[in-house]
Amino acid sequence: MSTKLISGTSLQLLRRYDHRPESHKAQLLDDDGPSYVRVFVRVLRDIFKEDTVEYVLALIDEMLAANPKRARLFHDSALADEDTYEPFLSDEASSHVLFFLSIILHIFFLNLLLYYNSAFVSHPALTTMLYDCYVLLWKGNWFIQEKSCKILALIVSVRPKSQNGTVSNGEASNGKKSLTTIDDVLIGLVKWLCEQLKKPSHPIRGVPTAINCLATLLKEPVVRSSFVQADGVKLLVPLISPASTQQSIQLLYETCLCIWLLSYYEPAIEYLATSRTLPRLIDVVKSSTKEKVVRVVVLTLKNLMSKGTLGAQMVDLQLPQVVQSLKAQAWSDEDLLEALNSLEEGLKDNIKKLSSFDKYKQEVLLGHLDWSPMHKDPIFWRENITNFEESDFQILRVLITILDTSNDPRSLAVACFDLSQFIQIHPAGRIIVTDLKAKERVMKLMNHENAEVTKNALLCIQRLLLGAKYASFLQV
Repeated sequence: MSTKLISGTSLQLLRRYDHRPESHKAQLLDDDGPSYVRVFVRVLRDIFKEDTVEYVLALIDEMLAANPKRARLFHDSALADEDTYEPFLSDEASSHVLFFLSIILHIFFLNLLLYYNSAFVSHPALTTMLYDCYVLLWKGNWFIQEKSCKILALIVSVRPKSQNGTVSNGEASNGKKSLTTIDDVLIGLVKWLCEQLKKPSHPIRGVPTAINCLATLLKEPVVRSSFVQADGVKLLVPLISPASTQQSIQLLYETCLCIWLLSYYEPAIEYLATSRTLPRLIDVVKSSTKEKVVRVVVLTLKNLMSKGTLGAQMVDLQLPQVVQSLKAQAWSDEDLLEALNSLEEGLKDNIKKLSSFDKYKQEVLLGHLDWSPMHKDPIFWRENITNFEESDFQILRVLITILDTSNDPRSLAVACFDLSQFIQIHPAGRIIVTDLKAKERVMKLMNHENAEVTKNALLCIQRLLLGAKYASFLQV
């Protein structure tokens, strides 16, 4: 107070609050919360001594931990002239540079107090310049970084809905210093969080803190946009892996929560569709017993299922079987059960789309066959068996041509299997395939070097030689 860094009123409020029982502090905040927030913000803004900054951050963190709704105090109309965001934003400079800078500024500041005390009153620009310099000092140690990040994320998350990307956190009383906008805060936070995921400031707490804050902030459109533009999605993917310890389970849950939030944002989905995200999510949901982890992954898969080819990828990754296994377990969460039922229905629809004869025909005509769901789907064969008669059995003729010309073992194996399916399902299948001279071509493949090819060639010959009565008992 003697150096005019805080007012007499602020000092009285601090003395009334500091080192008091929690119940007493709660009553003070209920009675006059905005005044205490104003004091905390001004101390963080105007005092750069590290232990003071740490202590005030701890007071705010303690206040919010006891009641997170108190974050709304930072948006109270009584604080319209205060920039409650900027004190928590840190510069990118290194701690060593800031340490020496603090010494220089400290000496400079003391000299100004001694020799130019009146200048602070008559030259507001000088005060603003010093204020901006002091912002550089908020890099601090890990304690300061972590507390600032968590507090700022919580404050932003409860801001009034009227505050969008262009509305500032208040208006400067003298009109000469623009206050920090929401976009400034969110973009700055995203930049810091991405840096923590790349090169954590703390070896143990760095990544979990960043993920925890992202899980709070990614509901903000500007955060999703900035995070994707910063190539942040790829930083999340390696963290999606089965977990065992309590700490790793929480990190996994919050990482999956981030992916769920990103599943509502199209540019993020484009990256998720081309990365290892989907198989990793399915691996997690197969092995996890933690209900909250399973729920958020299932909800994420449900969101992604209708996007592009992701539904088809889920079918290829045997997600329908995984869902069946999950439904057989005893879950208490009704939202999870509902999501599993919805996911199952969506996967069935995808299988139907994948099993259309037009899609099958296109695949055969291209000559590159794979084990897509339709090949082994009995419903597909029963419903489409007569379609194989189109254009004088064109599709059968192409399958037989593939046996002669293809060098791809997978295509050969699938072609043999499809011929065996036609033989079994079509009433005249044996006769038609024999007339098309397929038998000789299939028999040559029984000596193929690839086991998958020989297995399916043998099945085709067995069904061709046996009557329908016996062929139906043969399994792949």
